[in-house]
Amino acid sequence: MNFYFEAAKTLDRLDAKQGSIKGILATLPEKDRKRTAALVIETLKFKSALSDVIKEANLMKEERKKLTSLNLALVLVHDVLLAGGIQAGDGPIKQAVLRHKTRLLGEFKKLKVKGGFKSNAELAQSGDARAAQIPRYVRASLWGMPPSIPLTAANHSAKDEHIPNLLLFPPQTTFHDDPAYKSGKLILQDKASCFPAVVLAPPARKDAVVIDATAAPGNKTTHLSSLMHNMGKVGTNAFCNAHAANEQQLYAFERDRKRFGTLTMMLSRAGCKNVEPVNSDFLTVDPLDPKFVKVTHILLDPSCSGSGIVNRLDYLLETEEEENQEEKEERLNKLASFQLMMIRHAMKFPKVSRIVYSTCSIHATENEHVVRAALVSDEAIAGPFHLATQEDVLPKWHRRGMPEEMAKPEDAAPLIRCSPGEDATNGFFVSCFVRKEGTSSTNKRKAETEDGDEEKSVDITAPKRKKKKKNKKSSI
Repeated sequence: MNFYFEAAKTLDRLDAKQGSIKGILATLPEKDRKRTAALVIETLKFKSALSDVIKEANLMKEERKKLTSLNLALVLVHDVLLAGGIQAGDGPIKQAVLRHKTRLLGEFKKLKVKGGFKSNAELAQSGDARAAQIPRYVRASLWGMPPSIPLTAANHSAKDEHIPNLLLFPPQTTFHDDPAYKSGKLILQDKASCFPAVVLAPPARKDAVVIDATAAPGNKTTHLSSLMHNMGKVGTNAFCNAHAANEQQLYAFERDRKRFGTLTMMLSRAGCKNVEPVNSDFLTVDPLDPKFVKVTHILLDPSCSGSGIVNRLDYLLETEEEENQEEKEERLNKLASFQLMMIRHAMKFPKVSRIVYSTCSIHATENEHVVRAALVSDEAIAGPFHLATQEDVLPKWHRRGMPEEMAKPEDAAPLIRCSPGEDATNGFFVSCFVRKEGTSSTNKRKAETEDGDEEKSVDITAPKRKKKKKNKKSSI
């Protein structure tokens, strides 16, 4: 029965919007991950029908002492109606459901007749139609993937025109049994998700010091490692790091313990030798810490609404249209405040010369508005930081930022947007801040608060407007 409890708990986390389906499933114990994930996904597909059946059968009311969670009832009823029975030893909770098996089956049949459904499959929630337009993207590691390596579906592949070493396959192509995937030489990663590392463009030099601030599950981290040619080997303690001063370094931060486990597993499988995973919150890092003071490049891909994701599994969750507009705006503003905090913290690293901020969101609140606010922050002025030019940020990519959402319309050109359903990718946003050459954060701030200690509050919701000077009238 623990298997069902774990599945119900996973559904609880999804209801609480604690992450994407893929992200939350990745944190499940590896021993039962496939089995639990399969039940969660199938339950979500039939959630609407199962909920109606449970309601009509009065299951929760009749068995309220045994079934205290609707999600637990959903996974158990799913297996009764659609999987040949509950796969667990006899017990009070199993018996509580089986006592109502006849009525549950009857209500399920009535639901099919009423809806004109001829098969169980017709009751399942259909996927996002835009997902069918997105190819299966596969990235090959630079150091571990010679061009001649055999692929299961190699004769159906094509090379991407924007991202080096990225291959395209038909959407339904699977690679989980492919030897190259199992050995870490192939990474399954959406095209848009490859943009941040390419835009950050960390140099393949021994003195390169890079931070991936929110690294799990590790796709972008392995991409950064690949672009850096995986040179050097970072030590796992202070002594080793002190003696590795001349080696390139890539620090991958992840604060969640379970997600950190996923990250380390992926880095190991991909053979990343120049990455040091750090189970800590990037925001707690002192930019003047001797270990990180020489950081030159930072990748920021913080938590976001995920509104641009249309493939994989998240179509099974409630759509944003079902969310109260006021609640939606409040949630987006909270996310934007956190995202801006990440950028401002990254700008405090004295040697950082390039910062990439990205999201898988389609909302200007999390994208243009955050960038707009970051550009007028104290940290950006002190840097000084400005946006990279369009020529320096995937110049051949056609879709750019929204001019009407920026304080200066021309600032939209260096920004990258991907539109689901139109660009053969998920929805995505990428921006790049660069420090003016010859400067560092030790420069005196050009803008300070009145007391000189508190940080200036930055307005995310509206562009900065210059105040007009008013003529003082004579008091005589």
